[in-house]
Amino acid sequence: MTTELPATVSWQDDTLCLLDQRLLPHKVVIEAQRSVEDVFRAIRELRVRGAPAIGIAAAYGLAVALQSSQSTSRDASMRVLDAAAQTLKSARPTAVNLAWAIDRVLARARAEASADIYTVVVDEARAIHEEDRAICRGIADHSVDLIRSGCGIVTHCNAGALAVSELGTATAPMYEAHRRGIPFRVYADETRPLLQGARLTAWELAQAGIDVTLICDGTAAHLMTQGLVDLVLVGTDRVTANGDVVNKIGTLPLAIVARHFNVPFYVACPSSTYDPNTPSGNEVTLEQRAPDEVREIMGHAIAPMDVKVLNPAFDVTPSDLVTGIITERGIATAPLAESLAKLLSSHRAATTQ
Repeated sequence: MTTELPATVSWQDDTLCLLDQRLLPHKVVIEAQRSVEDVFRAIRELRVRGAPAIGIAAAYGLAVALQSSQSTSRDASMRVLDAAAQTLKSARPTAVNLAWAIDRVLARARAEASADIYTVVVDEARAIHEEDRAICRGIADHSVDLIRSGCGIVTHCNAGALAVSELGTATAPMYEAHRRGIPFRVYADETRPLLQGARLTAWELAQAGIDVTLICDGTAAHLMTQGLVDLVLVGTDRVTANGDVVNKIGTLPLAIVARHFNVPFYVACPSSTYDPNTPSGNEVTLEQRAPDEVREIMGHAIAPMDVKVLNPAFDVTPSDLVTGIITERGIATAPLAESLAKLLSSHRAATTQ
């Protein structure tokens, strides 16, 4: 990368700091989180976003909860953690990393005999953070060969470095291909209603010197008719046991269009985003967000303020529309349920024990 991006999540001097992504690309504001309520709001209001990043933030958020408590015993500390966990889990229900990271920290705290629960919690949060860096590198290594010289790639929302610890998930092979000098071009969907593609993906790829073109959400099909798209690469907030993909609203129509034009559709999935306990996308609670996100753009009204709005944050792409799911352990292909279980189930179980 030619320009260093600000860290989405950082822990320094016992302080959790989060980059406020609502203000990008025009302002770079990093805020210290002083309470679990601060962390809850940061996740709920999308100051920090991206499934891996909110999991990391929530893990550190448990340490923040202990900092602001008056607990003096192990039992009291565990009560503080349990309460904080419930608060943080309620911030966003769809992304599986949030609950996964919190449950992993709680399990470590319960298993440790040490009375110094705070140190245990910080240690486990740091481990999750560092593992995410390794996962991003693994995804890059396993998928960089999908990007051939001169190819065109469509991506949706932001599954980039701003959504994780570094490199991103869907963008990880892009950064690696760029590092190797492979020429390619990226078409970034703007991603209504909150414009993560326009504000975040287009910005961070341009900062890295990658050839990126911003497009409206409905433009990909037209580009495919022109032969300009060779690959679709997206991230995900949850992959269910059968291989259904829960991702930012607008992913499903992109997958349908890709199938029609025989364009490979790949999803980047860290092991922490795989949810073997949910059979299919039909069982996932899809977050519904505030109507004004659709009625307005960046605080400016674009529709009648009393018009009814449907604003689901995610949609479900059925597994049969997915060419492959890229993980840090390899690429799962059809039949996805069996392939994902073989790649990820044992590894994911080991990290939660």
